[in-house]
Amino acid sequence: MLRPHRKRSPRKLLATATALCTAALAGTLFAGSASARPSPAGAPTAARPAAAPQTTAATAQTTAAGTKVVGYFTDWGIYDRNYQVKNIETSGSAAKLTHINYAFGNTQGGRCSIGDAYADYDKAFTADQSVDGKADTWDDPNGLRGNFNQLRKLKKLHPNLKVLWSFGGWTWSGGFSEAAKNPAAFAQSCYDLVKDKRWADVFDGIDIDWEYPNACGLTCDTSGKAAFTNVLKAVRDKFGQGSLVTAAITADASDGGKMDAADYGGAAQYVDWYNAMTYDYFGAWDAKGPTAPHSPLTSYNGIPKAGFNTSDTIAKLKKLGVPANKLLLGIGFYGRGWQGVTQDAAGGTATGAAPGKYEAGIDDYKVIKARCPATGTVGGTAYAKCGDQWWSYDTPQTIGTKMAFKDAQGLGGTFFWELSGDTPNGELIKAIR
Repeated sequence: MLRPHRKRSPRKLLATATALCTAALAGTLFAGSASARPSPAGAPTAARPAAAPQTTAATAQTTAAGTKVVGYFTDWGIYDRNYQVKNIETSGSAAKLTHINYAFGNTQGGRCSIGDAYADYDKAFTADQSVDGKADTWDDPNGLRGNFNQLRKLKKLHPNLKVLWSFGGWTWSGGFSEAAKNPAAFAQSCYDLVKDKRWADVFDGIDIDWEYPNACGLTCDTSGKAAFTNVLKAVRDKFGQGSLVTAAITADASDGGKMDAADYGGAAQYVDWYNAMTYDYFGAWDAKGPTAPHSPLTSYNGIPKAGFNTSDTIAKLKKLGVPANKLLLGIGFYGRGWQGVTQDAAGGTATGAAPGKYEAGIDDYKVIKARCPATGTVGGTAYAKCGDQWWSYDTPQTIGTKMAFKDAQGLGGTFFWELSGDTPNGELIKAIR
């Protein structure tokens, strides 16, 4: 935002110099250089870094980048992970968040449906588990328990905090193919569920997490390029302008990839913003490697696939006509890793996925930071080599670099997957600005 010029004190001059340096750093990132070694012989051709935009430091300084901070909260996190809605408050995360995406509702038979009734609205939380220190009772006159009631209590502490109910996700996107056959019926079912009188005050909108329209995720969709636009239009028409409508979308900017399979530019008019999933570009589903950071900000020499980095993702979405202020930058609060690795730098071979607490090849930031501390950076994110394991993840420092990029690009803000991966004192979310 442009403001009148004022005489600056020495402290303000220092702050201005810092801002100019940050802007210059953000511009440099587009050049795509990294500390990784060149790819070994036979590796796929590296992607060419995106060209640097013609942005002066003064322009970057006055760019009105968005400040949305959206965090996913998973309903299953209250079980083995023992991450409760209360932890959003005690970690200091609630004070940083502008929005929470509650994951996930299901999409069975082309309709929105409950994901986990017990976790969502039935579980009775004890006083020590509750946001306000008051236990749920079976005869409570409001008739609501579970995470929904805890979110209601959290919103009372933070009146400006908004909550969206997210539907789909990797596991439950199969129903979107049916939804595409009758978008109006799908939208009606979602509206009826989100606006149910038992919890209508909890939710401020809906988030559509379709993985992926007219492409393959866990299941494959063949609904056609217009299906995503049709579904979002129906959802917007039903929910109206008084509710938030958002969508999590692919970050695959490769030629002929997932981003080309649907009309993301045309559908953008129906959403308040897109959550561009700029993570999980690479991982141990390629069991033998090459090792590569799962959330690179930029391309680098030896990256396994062109178009698989945040800079290319954002550039392509803009080229498709998505306004910058409708794009949120994605951060993963976790790392991905391999084992059987001998090479320190990215691009090494592996024997398989590294062990993880809940799933092989992936672990929370709060676990990895102590078990396998970062030893270098590549593509604007951190990597760690410990023993025969190789991990990549974001740290507060690399998130700072990504925030500079977000500001330089004029994006609408930041979102992350997901809250339980952070440290108990919210180390990662506190690096988001």
